[in-house]
Amino acid sequence: MLPLDPVIVLLSIITCIFLATVLRKEKVHENYPPGPKPWPIIGNFLPLNAQKSYLSFKELAKKYGPVFSIKIGVQKMVVLWGYDTVKEALHAEEFSDRPFVPVLMDYSRGYGLVFSSGHNAKAMRRFSLSTLREFGMGKRTTEDKINEESSCLVQAFKSHNGEPFDNTMIINAAVANNIASILLGQRFDYDDPKLHRLLTIMMDTTMIGDSSMALLYNAFPSLMRWIPGIHHTIKSNIDELRSFIREVFTKQRDELDVNDQRNLIDCFLVKQKEEKPNPELYFHDENLTSLVVDLFTAGMETTSTTLRWSLLLMMKYPEVQKNVQKEIKEVIGSAEPQMVHRPQMPYTDAVIHEIQRFANVVPTNVPHMTTQDVTLKGFFLPKGTHIIPSLTSVLRDTKYFKKPDEFYPQHFLDSDGNFVKNEACIPFSTGKRSCVGENLGKMELFLVFTKLLQNFTFKAPPEAKLDLTAAVGLVLHPQKHEICAIPCNKPLKHMDVYKRP
Repeated sequence: MLPLDPVIVLLSIITCIFLATVLRKEKVHENYPPGPKPWPIIGNFLPLNAQKSYLSFKELAKKYGPVFSIKIGVQKMVVLWGYDTVKEALHAEEFSDRPFVPVLMDYSRGYGLVFSSGHNAKAMRRFSLSTLREFGMGKRTTEDKINEESSCLVQAFKSHNGEPFDNTMIINAAVANNIASILLGQRFDYDDPKLHRLLTIMMDTTMIGDSSMALLYNAFPSLMRWIPGIHHTIKSNIDELRSFIREVFTKQRDELDVNDQRNLIDCFLVKQKEEKPNPELYFHDENLTSLVVDLFTAGMETTSTTLRWSLLLMMKYPEVQKNVQKEIKEVIGSAEPQMVHRPQMPYTDAVIHEIQRFANVVPTNVPHMTTQDVTLKGFFLPKGTHIIPSLTSVLRDTKYFKKPDEFYPQHFLDSDGNFVKNEACIPFSTGKRSCVGENLGKMELFLVFTKLLQNFTFKAPPEAKLDLTAAVGLVLHPQKHEICAIPCNKPLKHMDVYKRP
């Protein structure tokens, strides 16, 4: 038998896909959401801004309304735009499943918490919520640990003596330690090479995950598996991260004491022992690996990115920074920040909420899928519809925010300076699949932000231009930049001393 030419094989595959796409008569449901006409094979891939799809969705929403459809390859998707539409959908059980997305399947194997579906997702969510609560999420024990880590972060900032530095890895390490103490029962030194490798993997993966190659991989997985590109990096990165997690829980299994459960992994292993007679197993090693990866990645990426945005915005808006510091001085003084201080600090609370809203770190949200035929805003969505509930559209909704595209803390203050909740501020999403670590994230943001501004005034390096345009990725990081952390007890008039030699 003659060997097959790979070029001929590739062309044959493309031809088959083309013919299947063109000749197939798709069932068009009555009242299916409108959208741009898709091209054969590629769908709406070319008209979209593949690296910042949320910007393309904004333009499409202007034309087609709050519920519209797109097609990437042969995959149909429905985008939900605006707070009212997103809230209605995500609070309904019919929108609580996850679609099959190849890049996310490589990430989770269909297990864990964030990307799993059905009974497995519900079992992992119940376990995660109860265990995080047990280990102090929202309690004083976790508060003390965050403050201890914040003190380490302050010392790391002080070590730069006011000179410019990139804060990415330092903040990532501090936030990673907060979640690692709950999941793994350990913390890492900020210069630990293993920690640096894990953080690099997570950051690279979120940036690659929104690339054109990743989008093509999701549209044509069978074809793209044979084509080289950065989309293959995602799988190798996650395999490395999963290997580390398995190594940790294998060691903990050997040391397990059911009467002394030290962290989330121990609790899972105890459940695993209890579940064995049950034929419908959820507490197996694949679920444990994916669950820890989910919680570790989500717990680090979004909070650390928001904190980096917070310091960049304080440098950009020094008057806001000064007002926050004034409130910290009046309410906390030199004492340790505590959550009991938050109700007494309306301006700081408003600034933190506005940072989360403006940063918009997860613009497209995690995808959802309908569990049955359902009608939304008069449109018919069949069972299995891939749903994109845009968080950008919620956090920038003109109906709920006076200046949606500006950094404006007054969105959360009344005329008397009191903090005012805004229901459309849902950076952790909402409904049946909202973030299980929301309380922990809110605690970290308040304690770390106030601790840093209690100790430092943040200024841009001399002649630096502060760019508030987000970098490309599934998580919107700030553009690469440096900061100067000037100790609050050091006169700012000596700023010129901290220029680079």
